[in-house]
Amino acid sequence: MGARSRWVLAGLGLALLVAIVSPLASPDPDGLERVATDQGFAHREAPSWAEKLPFAEWFAGYELRGLSDPAAAKIAAGIAGTLAVFGLAWGAGAVLARARGAKRP
Repeated sequence: MGARSRWVLAGLGLALLVAIVSPLASPDPDGLERVATDQGFAHREAPSWAEKLPFAEWFAGYELRGLSDPAAAKIAAGIAGTLAVFGLAWGAGAVLARARGAKRP
């Protein structure tokens, strides 16, 4: 296994670790949500385009639907999101490398 592969696996492992421990994070709103709540305009938030996608309801509230344990639902959503972003980035990199004629190590 090359050095690049080790770095990729280490990064993916770290991202998955963060997804697993994410339920331990504070349930309080982040800075922008807190300001919107304190100033009284949080209720005017418009749905984003991403919320209209067919699979968006699976991950509503940063939880994977269908799991009864809230902590497990958050962990599963974090892992699924991490793997999805990793796969998209890997695929985009492969397409760009192939378009440039780069050789695969």
